[in-house]
Amino acid sequence: MSAPAASQLIRVQTPSGTVIHAEVADTPQKRATGLMYRDHLEKDHGMLFFFDQAQEWTFWMKNTKIALDLIWMDAKKRVIHIERNVPICTRTDDSCPQYRPNEGAMFVLEIAAGTVDGLKIEKGTKLQFPNP
Repeated sequence: MSAPAASQLIRVQTPSGTVIHAEVADTPQKRATGLMYRDHLEKDHGMLFFFDQAQEWTFWMKNTKIALDLIWMDAKKRVIHIERNVPICTRTDDSCPQYRPNEGAMFVLEIAAGTVDGLKIEKGTKLQFPNP
């Protein structure tokens, strides 16, 4: 699958000053598909999931071909949980491991595995981005 056009991306500003160009996942279909079936994700790109209410949103790596860092944020866009270097899952059934925070999140950012530490993102960090 190819990457989206630049006009479909929003800018996520990190504390290090780096900008991540994120695709928006704001519908049930986009959230269900996420980054599945992609062969590559550039270091400065990702996918930002928007939810209507805060919950302990669960993610998994079924049909995802690239390892990811997952970042959950609260309504104030403050990081509440990070899963680093989440591996791909090659299982064909629905038994892939699931990842989730211990508190409600409104946003989840997926970026290439190994990227989060270089961007100085940690629990409590606030990211900046517009709501779509």
